[in-house]
Parts: sequence; structure tokens; C-alpha cells
Amino acid sequence: MKKAFTDDVFAVVDLETTGTQRNQGDHIIQFGCAIIKKRKVVKTYSFLINPHREIPQAVENLTHISNRDVAQARDFNYYAPKIRKILENTIFVAHNVNFDLPFLNYELVNAGLEPLTGKAIDTVELAQIAFPTFPSYKLRDLTARLKIKHLNPHRADSDALVTAKLLLKVIKKLEALPQATLNTLTSLSKGLLRDTDYIFYEIGQVARQTKRPLDKDLIQVKHLILKKQIVPLRHIGAVSKGEFPQSDEEKKKLFKKNLRFRRGQVSLINRLHEFVYSDTDNSLVVEAPNGSGKTFSYLMAYAYELYSGRKLVVATPTKVLQEQILKQEIPQLLRVTHLDLDAQIVKSSSHYLDLDGFYNSLYQTDNAIQQTLILQMGILIWLTETETGDLDELQLTNYQAPLFAAIEHPGDARIGTAFADYDFWNLARSRQEQADILITNHAYLANHYMDSIWGQNPFLVVDEAHRFVENVASSRNDSLQFESFWGMCSHLRNLLFYAEDSAKVRFGNNIEFKIILDKLEKNTTDLIHSINKVQQALYDNRNFATSREERRQNAISLGFQGQDLFRNVPQFKQLLSQMQDNIEIVRQETNQLLFLLYHQQKNLLTSDDVLIRDLQEEIDHLDYYSEQNYLLLDQLSEPQKLDHEGFVLEISNEDDPLSTNLTWLMLDPEEEVQQLYQYFDKKLFISATLAQQDNFSYTIKNLYLDPKKTLTYRAKPSFKVEKHLKVYALSDNDAPEDPNSPEYEEFISNLLTQIKNYNHILVLFTNLDVIRDVFSKLSESNNLKDYEILAQGLTGSNEKIAKRFGIAEKAVLLGANSFWEGIDFKHNGVDLAIVTRLPFESPDQPEVKLRTECLKKQVGADKIFEVDTLPRAILRFRQGCGRLIRNERDHGIFIILDQRVWNKSYGEQFLAGLPVSAKKVSKQQLLNVLRNSKQNE
Repeated sequence: MKKAFTDDVFAVVDLETTGTQRNQGDHIIQFGCAIIKKRKVVKTYSFLINPHREIPQAVENLTHISNRDVAQARDFNYYAPKIRKILENTIFVAHNVNFDLPFLNYELVNAGLEPLTGKAIDTVELAQIAFPTFPSYKLRDLTARLKIKHLNPHRADSDALVTAKLLLKVIKKLEALPQATLNTLTSLSKGLLRDTDYIFYEIGQVARQTKRPLDKDLIQVKHLILKKQIVPLRHIGAVSKGEFPQSDEEKKKLFKKNLRFRRGQVSLINRLHEFVYSDTDNSLVVEAPNGSGKTFSYLMAYAYELYSGRKLVVATPTKVLQEQILKQEIPQLLRVTHLDLDAQIVKSSSHYLDLDGFYNSLYQTDNAIQQTLILQMGILIWLTETETGDLDELQLTNYQAPLFAAIEHPGDARIGTAFADYDFWNLARSRQEQADILITNHAYLANHYMDSIWGQNPFLVVDEAHRFVENVASSRNDSLQFESFWGMCSHLRNLLFYAEDSAKVRFGNNIEFKIILDKLEKNTTDLIHSINKVQQALYDNRNFATSREERRQNAISLGFQGQDLFRNVPQFKQLLSQMQDNIEIVRQETNQLLFLLYHQQKNLLTSDDVLIRDLQEEIDHLDYYSEQNYLLLDQLSEPQKLDHEGFVLEISNEDDPLSTNLTWLMLDPEEEVQQLYQYFDKKLFISATLAQQDNFSYTIKNLYLDPKKTLTYRAKPSFKVEKHLKVYALSDNDAPEDPNSPEYEEFISNLLTQIKNYNHILVLFTNLDVIRDVFSKLSESNNLKDYEILAQGLTGSNEKIAKRFGIAEKAVLLGANSFWEGIDFKHNGVDLAIVTRLPFESPDQPEVKLRTECLKKQVGADKIFEVDTLPRAILRFRQGCGRLIRNERDHGIFIILDQRVWNKSYGEQFLAGLPVSAKKVSKQQLLNVLRNSKQNE
């Protein structure tokens, strides 16, 4: 049978240019093209072009094309006729076609030739759709993932060739799809860029000529093709009971060919099993250094006790750790022990695709949002592959797309709907009920510890336990974003009254509609006024704040004790109650309007479907703000809660009361933590950083454990850490000592430009403003041209930055806050970590100030540095060092630039917390380290 595109000629083009602004004098410096005939690359072209202007340093860094390279080259006018002829009667293809095609046409027209008007196709969109679970769609990352040889990234000739190979791989992937999936993709593809829909149309046309049976592992439900889901029929406790291997000989026999016998790890396993097996001990705190095999150790220690039907619940702080346990550690456990155990990840329903919601989204008429369309098409393909329906598989870093509100699973039982029998959330719950090991995150456990899913009297392991209480508290933090709320109300008024196709314009002459609209006109105004009254009342108390933090552009954050912000509780309760009444009135009346619209649907225009959906979204928003308002009222209804809560006013314009927003923080989660502990048995708290010089008292206090009933253990590393880790700390009178000085920023920037031979560099800061300044200097440096420079707050969300760092071959990451410990890098480790400043929390942060005020009452002002500020900073410092050596395959260098480690009395406590001794070095010695690879050290 004839394949698709055998008669088509594709011209896959890539341009290198002096910049992106063709109207402002930027020109092409290289034209690359690969011609595809009969689905094979048959010819390539490459022309270096003289732009008659300087090539910026940033472009030279990226493309490695210099002014010298193009100095003797012909200009575009010379090549224009030849390029025009090459591309005649071809389908134009590019990776970001809306850059290359307009730029090329602009140059052709300036050369006196006609612009290209044939079909044009974008491979970025095609790749996003065909490979929905890929972490990145940059050409370099795609070629690495698809094993396409890419010799010279960012050179037009090489990029054009690999883009051609990418196109052929996309076509092959799409051709293998079921017919029903292809049909829906073709229908949706009309909204793609330019003529990208042609790919789907042509493949679908050819596929329809032959009847293809559905693969055995797929099933069709309505127009969706799904991978068949199988829930294993197991019974809890039906595991093959084994005996824990007590002796070294028994362990060596089990470990053979699976795991190296390491004395430190075996000692840890034995200690943990002794704890699990004990009749009396119920809480154990363990510090287990990175590389000690702690995860496997605790899994093995508990595994032999699960045959009785009791589950093991493992709580970690991040998704990356959860996936690592499920996909690496559990399989290894089963290989070693030969036990029949099943493990599942437990997360909220919003992580799962709602098939009913997704199916309905496909048939809504508004495909105006490009990213939504691409996401829908990618999900259609993903549904033929996923066994879980877990949206995390899509590796997105932003779940704010409008589509997610419609397709995230709401967590109900889904009985009687079209997809009830295939519902991903219900299937996940079924698997979890039958599992022996459940892996979740700290925040989910904090909010769902009473869930029946954990079973009776389950065991609990809290991994990365140093972050547990903080995550419990954060999971209870909440806010009322008043600015967004009244902005949403203004949008509702626009839908109802002021837009060109508003409800009033469309239906204002209908008496039933008019009655409701007249009420809504007044009541939406009343609601906005009631929101503004609450904002004004909060703003009026701004002078009673206990802390103030200046933000950019006249924005401030003010911290309050509850009793200081709500000085007149009855007044605030009255204002919030009035706002609540107004929310309910507007909600009911908008619902009445929707009811009328539903009953008129046969007579409605297609555009009215958009109005209906928009009004439904506004009702959802009203429900959300209503819930937040009830939560705040709940705080005010119990005076004792105000003692345990801190409040932060975020005012985006200090001179405007109506820019006031409110966040409330749980300062003392002891009661919640203690309640959680009651539901679990044999509680193990484990992390690489829990002790301070063999003292666990800070951790035990922080975890709200009883020191008399809590055992402690410090595991030993399973390898000689000093062979894997080097620590250097600066001590030089010629280097600036004050971390707050402008000279210090300049010093850091100059040092970083000297880095060579390290692939993944993490630079840790405590201030985002400093990151901004250093990033600016590094971006202009020619020395770091081979590195991707990533910076918190500047180059994307934290998640996106972490993902890029993990993918990039060479990268420098400038990070603060969670980059010290909280964010994991999936694929690559860290070769070099640089501490620019000891990680003391800023006392100006409202959250820190509020916690400090709370602690003053407990320990006194003079003790706070000793019992809280310093221990927190040391733990974070140790975590920063821990980014380097995750296992015995890692090697790394840890550099401390803050000379306070030598000059302040507390400095020795920081150094004592490191796993190896720090070497004192001068500025010149430090430069020598940065210029040499870690292998040479």
C-alpha cells in the first residue's frame, strides 16, 4: 500500500541570524536546508551569509559563527535566487516555523523576490503532540532523546538535517496510531500553526484505506482509545512470608548478584529491623548519610513484617523521590528478598486525568488557545500509552493552562458516567487498597492521615524528615487573594453587561433574563464593594505589623500576630459575613441565568456555548473564594487559633488599599502533628541531616517527639566520603568579606566566569536580587558560552529550571531557598556546589519574624539564635553540601565563599557539620580549583 507523503517534497529549513528583530536590522548569517523526497533525506544545502553587520557575542557563543567566518562570504542578495529555487514547490518545514519562514520571506522580499506562499509546517508542535511525555522540545533535547545524531547544534546545516530526521520520526509515530485517535487528531489539528494540520490529514487519509484491527492492549470507549487497565487481583497479606535474614551469611546470599554487601548499610538494616521487631519502641530518629543506602535499608527492615496485612506508608517531600522509590528501590527490594509485595504512589485526585472532563473538552468550540489545543492532542496520544492516567507523566512545569480546570479529576467515585469503568482515579484507589507499600508526600499525608487507604495501624517512614514539620505547616497555610477576587467579579460583570456579546446584549430583551440581569448588575457591584471594605479594614491596621519586607515596585509584605491584625474581631467577622452573603447571592443568580441558558440551548448560537462555559468557570471561582472566606472566618471564630497563626498582608502597591491580599500561616503545628502520629505505628524519621555533632535534640524537639520515648541512631557511610568529596573555604584578606557589599557581588561574578571542566554547577545564594545581578554579568561573559545559565526568578519556574538543569549537558544554576535542599534534579547530579553566603534566614521575612515572635514566648529573645536560627542554618548548609554526593558513584567539590566560617565563633559549627574537613584556601588557590576538573583534584 502507498505510504503517506511519497509524492511530497519537504524542504526542512533552519536559519541562524544576528538576532530576532528582522525589522530592526537583524540578518541571516547561515541558511541550512535538508530536502526530503519519498520520505528520505536526499540532499542538504548550507550557505554562510555576510550580514554586513556585527554578529553579537551572544549569537557567536550560541552558533560558533564569528564575524571572521562570514567576512569573505557573499551576502543574502547573492544567494536569494538560489534559495528561492531550492524551496520552489516544496512544503516548508522548520522547528519554530513562525520565526524562520517570516524571517526568510522578509529577506527574499528585500532582495526583490516573491515571498514563499506554499504549505508550511512546524515541528515543535508536531513533537509536542507526538511525544507528549518528553521533558523538553528544544531541538537539541529532542535529538538526544530520539537518538538522532546531532553534530553541531545551533548551526543551520546540522539543525536542518536533524529536524528532517525528527519530522520522519514524528510521521512514523503518528502512522502507528489507532484510526479513531487519528480521526480526532485530524479534526482538532485545524487550529495548529499554518499548515501543520496537513500532516494529520494526510496520514489519516491513507490510514482509512486499510482496515486495521485495534491492538489487543487497547480499548475504545466512545471516540477515545485507551490502554487497557489491569488491577491485579491480590489480597492484602497474601504475600509469601519470608524470614528476615539475621546473619551476614544469609544477607550475602540474598544480595548476591543484586547488591554489594556493605557493612555500613547492613548495620543500618539490622538496627532498623530491631526497631520494627521490638514490642516497646515506637519512634526512631536516624541520620543516614547520602550513599548509605538508607531507602533500601528501611524498605528491607519493614518488608518482612508486611505479610500480616499491615501496610508501610513512606512519606517523602518530592515527586522525584516518590518515583525513585517506586521505580528503582522497590524493584531492587523484590529482587533481593523474593517477597511478593506491591507498592503504589498515593497523591491527590487532581494529578489524574478525568476522562469524562477530557472527553467533553474535545467538543467545546473554542480552540483559540494554542497551548490548550496542543495539550489536548498530546493527551489523545498519551491515552494509548499510559497505564495510570497520572498527569505527572506529561512532565509539565505549569498546570495553569485553562484546560486543567476541566480535566483534573475532582476525586469523586464516578459511578454511572461514560468512563466510570475506566476511571483513572478509581483504578488508582483500587490499586492502593491492595498494595502493601504506599508512597506519598509529606503534605498529602498531613491532610489525609485519617484516610482509610492506609489500612489498620500502618507503619510509617518519614523520609527527609528534617522537612516534615515545615511541610505539614505549609500544607495548612492559605490565602485570600482579594485583588484576584474583585478582578474575577469585574470579569463576570464584563461577561454579563459590557462585552460585545454579553448576556445583556444577547438576551436583555427577554423578560426572564432581564429580571435576573437587573439583580446581578446591583449585586455584583455590592460584592465588589464588600471585598474592598475587607481590604480597606486590613490595610488600616498596617501600622500594627511586627515585620515589614520591601518588595519591588512599591510592593510590601507585612507580618502580623493574629491579635494585632484583627484588633476588632467582631468588626471583621461582620465584614466577612457580609462578603459571604454577597458571594452566595451572586452565585445563585448566576446559576439561575445558566439554568435559563441551558433551557434555551436549541435556539442558541455557537458563540453562546462559550458564554455558558465562561459563566460556569465564574461559578467555580465564586465557590473557591467562598471556601477561602469560610476558612478565614473559622480562624476568627476560635480565638485560640489566632495565637497559633501568623498573618501576612501582601500589598502590591503600598499607596493603594485595594491592592491588599491576605495569607495566613500555621506557626505551631504541634497539635496537628501529634494527631497524625496517633494513626501510625513504628514511626521512623530518617534523613541525611538530623544530628548536630551527634546531638539529635533540635530534631526531636522540631518533630514534636518525646525525647524520653524516642530512640536515635547515626548510620555510617558505606564508602570513604573523603575520596568523593572535597571542601574548600575561602580565607583571603584581599577578597571582600562583607556578603552584603556590591564588591562581593562583583567578586562572585568574576569567580564564576573562571569555571572550566565542570558540567553541572550549582551556585547557592540567599537573596534573589543578588542572583539577578550576577545572572546579568554571567550572561554577557564569553567564558561561559558553552553553559546554559539558569537563574531562579528569571529563567522560568523553579520546576522548569530544575528540569533544564537535569537535561542540559553543561549548566550553571543560580538558586536560593528551595535549591539548597528542596528541588531534585532528575537526570544529572551536581559536580560543583558554591555557597556564596551562609544560609541564615532573612529576619525581614514576615514568616521568619512571626516564628521568632512565637519563639520569644517559649524560650526568650536571647536564646532564639542558639535554639532556632543557627540550627536551621546549619541543617540547610549541610543539605547544600549533600546536593553533591548522592551515592558512591558521585564525585564533587563544595566551595564556601563566605569567610564568616573562619571569622565568626559559630563558623566552626558549620564546618563541623560537614562530612569531610574543609581546606582553607586563598583566592588564587580557589581560582586554580575552578579551572581544573574534579577528576584532576
